Amino acid sequence: MTAQPKPGPAPTRTDGRAAPLPLWLSVVFALTAGAALLLALPPYGLWWLAPAGIALLAAATHRRRLRAGFGVGFVAGVVLFVPLLDWTRIAAGWLPWLMLSLAQAGYLGLLGLATAWLSPLTDRFRGLWPLLTGLLWVTQEALRDRAPFGGFPWGRLAFSQGEAPVLRLAVLGGAPLVTFAVAAAGGALVALAWRSWRIRACWPAAGGYALAVAVLVIGPAFVPTANPGGPTRTVAIVQGNVPRLGLDFNAQRTQVLLNHVNATRKLAEEVRLGRKPQPELVIWPENSSDIDPLRDQDAAQLIAGAADAIGVPILVGTVLRTDVRGEIYNAGILWQPVTGPDRDQIYTKRHPVPFAEYMPLRSVARMVTDKADLVQNMLSGKTPGVIRTPAATIGDVICFEVAYDDIVRDTVIGGAQLLAVQTNNATFNEAEARQQLAMVQLRAVEHGREALMVSTVGVSAFVAADGTVVTETGFNVDAVVLHDMALGGPRTLATRLGHRPEMAAVVLALMCLVAAVPMRRRRSGGGPAASRKTEEW
Repeated sequence: MTAQPKPGPAPTRTDGRAAPLPLWLSVVFALTAGAALLLALPPYGLWWLAPAGIALLAAATHRRRLRAGFGVGFVAGVVLFVPLLDWTRIAAGWLPWLMLSLAQAGYLGLLGLATAWLSPLTDRFRGLWPLLTGLLWVTQEALRDRAPFGGFPWGRLAFSQGEAPVLRLAVLGGAPLVTFAVAAAGGALVALAWRSWRIRACWPAAGGYALAVAVLVIGPAFVPTANPGGPTRTVAIVQGNVPRLGLDFNAQRTQVLLNHVNATRKLAEEVRLGRKPQPELVIWPENSSDIDPLRDQDAAQLIAGAADAIGVPILVGTVLRTDVRGEIYNAGILWQPVTGPDRDQIYTKRHPVPFAEYMPLRSVARMVTDKADLVQNMLSGKTPGVIRTPAATIGDVICFEVAYDDIVRDTVIGGAQLLAVQTNNATFNEAEARQQLAMVQLRAVEHGREALMVSTVGVSAFVAADGTVVTETGFNVDAVVLHDMALGGPRTLATRLGHRPEMAAVVLALMCLVAAVPMRRRRSGGGPAASRKTEEW
């Protein structure tokens, strides 16, 4: 690639180097960028604001010193994550909520630092700006999805695109490709804007960047999604609701179980009267039986009565206890009519949520919140959630696991024909539920499988393989919904490739960061003294 002529006289520092935007304007851009990224995500769903937010953040950090780049990125992260994760405050209190939000904002700080570091490269080769922006965002999310304590992928760019054309790219490269396309569109926007419009020679390049934005934002509408193409199965999801939202949910476990039993019995009666079709499978949400039915005979009899009444298996979300006090598993267990629990068809959650389902650093956590000892020690399952039923093979994931690429993919590799997300939103709010539903939409497209999300309190929904929400329930209501789901066909390209596109993007991003080193040294003047000034641009 040859160097492009500079589009116009750039502002300069007193030392002769190109200057960044004024600091006050960068802060304003960062605040606006964080707000745009927030509004792009559910429950707002203004997906088209995501590229604009990325462009504003890229402009705010361009040519800044590294510490200032981190600070500007951190400001955008605070504006994004503090309100986005407000629902964690309901269960954990204000201090853990702020700590989690600030920790997540730190990753956008690192992104701002990396963007500032690459300023010499984007100034010399303006056409690289979309590519570099996409690579840095994928790398930032790859790190945030994995560390610390297994990561926390909430608020990924890909999860803001549930209603956007770019969602269809998930069939080719999963969430990382969707994130890359959205971020690259933002990079093209900032490359388009960062120029002198008085110079006619710049107009063709500007047209190229505008075309790139259109291709990245609208072009994916022409990407075909997978067609499951298999036979259909009638599936019922039961949202039994809870007496009261909040942490008191755990003290209402018998009533919550009865709600789901009674709703299933009512469905069985409507089927008998011909008002509803006979389902071939019934799925209850996470924590629909917080009483271990393998150890408590009363709970077992209630579930058995519901299964016998409806006459088909029920996938029950439950808690399984061990012989060690305080140790539990979060599980989905297939309960057959007549014969009862199928111990060969049990899925135990593989990725318990740190500080919510198990407590790392418990002694430190006690100093942060008085709720630390309310958290039991949830153990991790070892095998993917592949549940084989007479109707279909289900890819079962529980609650937050839908945010993790590999956990969902492993079920499809294991033969899942449908995707099921069992969740419990009783301790959160509707915003959190809708953020989770956007993840289900992406997973359906990514793997070419029809999907469902079933919650204790809502939102529960069925999702087509193209990401369309076919039907959904309200929040904090009881509901039973039936839908004919088509069984999945061949594996998509995204399923076959797995994390390879993401890892390739990370490697390329690291190579670009290294490639910028000599350019920064040359701009600093060379020699030993210059090495002390590489922080500046």
